Amino acid sequence: MPVRKAAMLLHRCCWLAFVALVLVDVLAEPLVPFGLIFVPAVAAILIGVLVGRRSPEGLAKGRPAVEVGPPVTGRWTALNSPADKVPSHGTHGYGQTYAIDVVAEPVAGGRPPFRWLWPVARPNRDFPAFDAPLIAVADGTVVHASGGQRDHLSRTSGPALAYLMLVEAFVRDVAGARRIVGNHIVLDLGDGTYAAYAHLRRGSLRVEAGDTVREGQALARCGNSGNSTEPHVHFQLMDHPDFDVARGIPFTWRGVGVPANGEAFTSEGAVGPG
Repeated sequence: MPVRKAAMLLHRCCWLAFVALVLVDVLAEPLVPFGLIFVPAVAAILIGVLVGRRSPEGLAKGRPAVEVGPPVTGRWTALNSPADKVPSHGTHGYGQTYAIDVVAEPVAGGRPPFRWLWPVARPNRDFPAFDAPLIAVADGTVVHASGGQRDHLSRTSGPALAYLMLVEAFVRDVAGARRIVGNHIVLDLGDGTYAAYAHLRRGSLRVEAGDTVREGQALARCGNSGNSTEPHVHFQLMDHPDFDVARGIPFTWRGVGVPANGEAFTSEGAVGPG
């Protein structure tokens, strides 16, 4: 087992031990002195910080960006882009070093804005990204295809975002990478490069593990599963199909480049048959 994989498993076990000790302390006779309850939590945090960091040697800074086609068609806006900072999502964990999020905006301001109080949550149909087709960025082979997790309501209000950050994200992290990325597809593009699509709509996958796909082929539809605030596409290239051990690889989209945060772009690619 790779060291990084073992570290991630230990990270989750430490959090589970902390939760178990807290529950026992509250509901029954304490098993350890009160101060020792926090030892597993501290260990989990330290492991998470170490796993989320990368030494200069571990980064792909010297590696040229891999050119692939965009995973979407139409007009979209970039968020959490590696064009603005690396790591783009604040961590190297789960192969996210050069990941990007994109939301559909057929017209400027065409998606519901963040609200501090109300509405607390919105149905996914309110967002133009929901159910938008996603396509293969290159020829490849499907390594993973998972599509059974539910699409939850949005987390685009103050209370909902607080719930996501303080409760839901923690539970998903302890449960493992697949609960973070939600429904997802991983493609093997060859030469040690893998493309990952996360937060897909439940029941929308049109491929399964082992399938060979062509660039532009329909793969699934955009959803709001996993650790997600609203329907959007999370896309990344990485050097391993396992999110726990993968390192991010820089990308550039043919005809688009790498859009910066808040930058709108239009992909004219047609959706091929799935």
